[in-house]
Amino acid sequence: MKVGILGGGQLGRMLLQEAPNYPVETWVMEKEADCPAAHLCHHFIAGDIRDFEAVYTFGQQVDVLTIEIENVNIEALEKLEAEGKKIIPRPSALKTIKNKILQKKYYQDHQIPSPAFVITQNREELKQHMHLLPAVHKLGMGGYDGKGVQVIRSEADVEKGFDAPGVLEQLVDINKEIAITVAIAADGSHVLYPAVEMIFDPVLNLLDFQLCPADIPQQALWKAEAMALAVARNFQSPGLFAVEMFVDKKGDVWVNETAPRVHNSGHHTIEAHYSSQFDMLWRVMLNYPLGSTAALQPSMMINILGAEGHRGPARYEGLEEVLKMEHAFVHLYGKKQTAPGRKMGHVTLLDKDKTGLLRKAMQVKQTLRVIS
Repeated sequence: MKVGILGGGQLGRMLLQEAPNYPVETWVMEKEADCPAAHLCHHFIAGDIRDFEAVYTFGQQVDVLTIEIENVNIEALEKLEAEGKKIIPRPSALKTIKNKILQKKYYQDHQIPSPAFVITQNREELKQHMHLLPAVHKLGMGGYDGKGVQVIRSEADVEKGFDAPGVLEQLVDINKEIAITVAIAADGSHVLYPAVEMIFDPVLNLLDFQLCPADIPQQALWKAEAMALAVARNFQSPGLFAVEMFVDKKGDVWVNETAPRVHNSGHHTIEAHYSSQFDMLWRVMLNYPLGSTAALQPSMMINILGAEGHRGPARYEGLEEVLKMEHAFVHLYGKKQTAPGRKMGHVTLLDKDKTGLLRKAMQVKQTLRVIS
């Protein structure tokens, strides 16, 4: 079986690390030959994943095609699917998710609770909706890793908004931010991973810490699980779908966004669960039975980000000290260059209780730094 991956960053790298468990021949396409995933695949093709001809030609060489990031050429995937190629997730799901305007309409059409919104075409239109503030302005296309999102609290913040099509979304009085990953097989069978609680860096708007299982009331958890499953199943596509949600201070649950792929919120599953999100995607692509999502132990994940004021060849200060910690698992993404806020790796911690996890997490944050 020839399996192609569009994109060769850290997610592609971690997906390929699971490949030896299955009888597959792996192909990767990415622009840069020194990308993190290049040395782990059987065949590397240099090409732009946004280019129609490059994606179409690449897809013709494999049996199954998946993605590492949504920013791919959808038209090429649609043509490949029409010709009988197996695309996971289906191009129709990708087309909806990669455009935040279509994504919000999708939740609305399927009666999935999501913050109220209006569509804006440019900054001038944004100025016409000051009565909705405070709100969040999201770029329709191209936002990623905290980019393409701006909080607009007053008229003074309007210039932060995007002069391009986007969504102005009502600000939720957030108590907790959570995520649930749903795996859907080709026959429609599904499994859910336990909900995780996410704590974001307020400056970088990037995931900082993550706790599993999420510390939320049982009623909120039941709502979140039902909503995550509704989001994933209505795409009518096999694949992995990471559904990010808000739990507000009243206990209501709102869908924020969905990722149609392996996701930062599932990295802890490599050590903390019987079947990791990466193993699960291989099972979906190869039509194998879905794995167990049960947790081995409570876990916490810490993103390793490039330190402020450092740009250049990466050095990992304090790495040996973290490697000495009990039940601490370090994953470096193979990126040679660091920059402030750049994702350089993550650490997963296991412990029997939350107190132990928090203590270890603070130790990692105080010890491990990526400098140049």
